[in-house]
Amino acid sequence: MAGEKLTDVDAALRAAIAQVAPGTVLRDGLERILRGRTGGLVVLGHDRTVETMASGGFAIDIDFSAQRLRELAKMDGAVICDRDATKLLRAAVQLLPDPSIPTDEQGTRHRTADRVSKQSNFPVVSVSKSMNTIALYVAGRRYVLEDSGQILSRANQALATLERYKMRLDEVSGTLSALEIEDLVTVRDVSSVAQRLEMVRRIAGEIADYLVELGTDGRLMSLQLDELIAGVESDRQLVVRDYQPTHGRKARTIDAAFAELDALSSTDLLDLTNVAKAIGFAADLELLDSPVSPRGFRLLARVPRLPEVIIERLVGHFGGLQRLLAASIDDLQAVEGVGEARARTIREGLSRLAESSILERYV
Repeated sequence: MAGEKLTDVDAALRAAIAQVAPGTVLRDGLERILRGRTGGLVVLGHDRTVETMASGGFAIDIDFSAQRLRELAKMDGAVICDRDATKLLRAAVQLLPDPSIPTDEQGTRHRTADRVSKQSNFPVVSVSKSMNTIALYVAGRRYVLEDSGQILSRANQALATLERYKMRLDEVSGTLSALEIEDLVTVRDVSSVAQRLEMVRRIAGEIADYLVELGTDGRLMSLQLDELIAGVESDRQLVVRDYQPTHGRKARTIDAAFAELDALSSTDLLDLTNVAKAIGFAADLELLDSPVSPRGFRLLARVPRLPEVIIERLVGHFGGLQRLLAASIDDLQAVEGVGEARARTIREGLSRLAESSILERYV
């Protein structure tokens, strides 16, 4: 799921995983069943379809609690809750789903859970006494819940990888800024930054999936992730807006460029020509060293307290970063919404950015 646009099935699975993540009352109840080694079958939803599959048992309609779920699971049959697991509706129910629904499961409880989930479109949880596992069935998918320690170990490895990639991203971004000031940018430089931004996004997406599974156990990691990827999404957009061809055969929308970047496989992403093509440049290895000039969105976004609408007007008025850098205060005041005070702020801000970018590159 990392780095990809979520399908409806993936979104349903993520929501269900979050519902049974550590720290939730439902997960507490499932863990109690697992420790008690009685096994259990829990349907997370109730409607007419579920009712037609339910036979026997008894209606209870009481508030959900982990202790009550554990006690009810001691009896043969399934427990039916409402969709949000706030109410226990029925217990000791025999579920009789359509036997013609295909399933790869072998055990009776697992086959029933899979078929009920497919027929009702509700998540179903199966707790296995023999295998000592909790399996979640959602939209035709089977997902086995893992111990938080195992997930946390993998998540920490991914976070360490993200830190290394973020450091490299900061390096190539700083180099691009210096090259922009000197008007020495090539397609290769732009593609390198876009490539690193995409890599960081994909690793962050993988960690975000782990955080869904970790629930409350992933609070501190969530803070670390937010800090590491702050500004990455906006930087991705600014790079594309700065360099994407807006006319000719290669012209395309920003959303189309993002979609093409998202569609690149991990292997394809390693090839800068593929990244260049996704942005809108010609897919030719020799053209990677062709010079290009930024419009100025990326650098202007780093000037403090400069509204987006003013940035749009500045770029539209001057047409490129070099003309912006050469503009005087009087030139800047010619732009609608830019008074003398704002013009000085922009002039001084661009000058400081230019100096710091050059210093970072050569010192």
